[in-house]
Amino acid sequence: MTRDDAQLPVDGAFLGRAMAEGWAHPVIVTVRDGLVFDITSKHAPTSRDVCEQDDPGAYVRNASGREIGSLDALMSNSVVPRRDSSKPYLLSPVDLQAVKAAGVTFVVSLLERVIEEQARGSAEKADAIRADIAGLIGHDLSKLKPGSAEAEEIKAKLIERGVWSQYLEVGIGPDAEIFTKCQPMASVGFGADVGLHPISTWNNPEPEIAVLSNSRGRIIGATLGNDVNLRDVEGRSALLLGKAKDNNASAALGPFIRLFDGSFSLEDVKSCVVTLKVEGEDGFVLEGSSSMAEISRSPEELVEAAIGKHHQYPDGFALYLGTMFAPAKDRGEAGKGFTHKIGDTVTISTETLGSLVNRVQWSPDCAPWTYGASHLMRDLAKAELI
Repeated sequence: MTRDDAQLPVDGAFLGRAMAEGWAHPVIVTVRDGLVFDITSKHAPTSRDVCEQDDPGAYVRNASGREIGSLDALMSNSVVPRRDSSKPYLLSPVDLQAVKAAGVTFVVSLLERVIEEQARGSAEKADAIRADIAGLIGHDLSKLKPGSAEAEEIKAKLIERGVWSQYLEVGIGPDAEIFTKCQPMASVGFGADVGLHPISTWNNPEPEIAVLSNSRGRIIGATLGNDVNLRDVEGRSALLLGKAKDNNASAALGPFIRLFDGSFSLEDVKSCVVTLKVEGEDGFVLEGSSSMAEISRSPEELVEAAIGKHHQYPDGFALYLGTMFAPAKDRGEAGKGFTHKIGDTVTISTETLGSLVNRVQWSPDCAPWTYGASHLMRDLAKAELI
């Protein structure tokens, strides 16, 4: 059951961040009966601190706070360009956590990554390469287990054909790809602009679920994410991944973290269907969906690849789980494929996590990232919260 107006489930332990009247720093919020409450306290003044609780879901459900407005009002005021900064609005639900991402986690989307590399960033060449590879190994790779003997056979066929790719290693090999999507405090939330680097001419949204892990490697909740991607830049070289993935406003998360409790669990995450809708100012509409049931590496496997004795995250992290959706629908001239246009509205939704809505702009035209961890710490200290 969802609220028709806000597209957020009625029940659940929701953790978010917002700017609110009377405070210089972001506040920690939750949603109860359609109202948003500021639950910031000395015990847990940051999203990171809430996620480090023994039972974050119970903490959020039981925390006392002050009402700062209706959910409808906050979500409406969060949307740029009509945002009124003097009134409460939502931010990304994470703060001090690292923001990581897993790549090529759906084998069914592996071919698109190989195609990107083979096409050297050219959308025009992609269709011919797509048909050639599909003729060699078929379209249905959904049952393929990374690291298995069957996966190695398919990899060998592609190598023999001269289509070896670094994406094959992370897509069907034994090791997952884990990379840094953005720095702590740099992600944007519901209603904000998402950014494309101006050099890109072939790009797309990546609708994903991101899980939240605490510093002990325990998954405690999930949210929606847009892992904005520059297909032409990454296609030219995997070594340009940082340029393709990490730009101003290129990481969106939200609207809230739904914490695990009796109403929501990791099993629910695994059964989610993530839907995507892109609406252009030119009238173009793109729709698609991605079933988490088809993920090739489980959320637990991906989190274990990120954290352990080999790598620690004392503030925990958000981890984008990847997507099977790589849009190939032509936008305009036949054979050119899909790419964003400035002003596109991107909506990513699931029944259990609500909807994440963002508008596409060039990164230099998005609000600059000026408020970092040092600013947050100083403001919390001034408010005597730390």
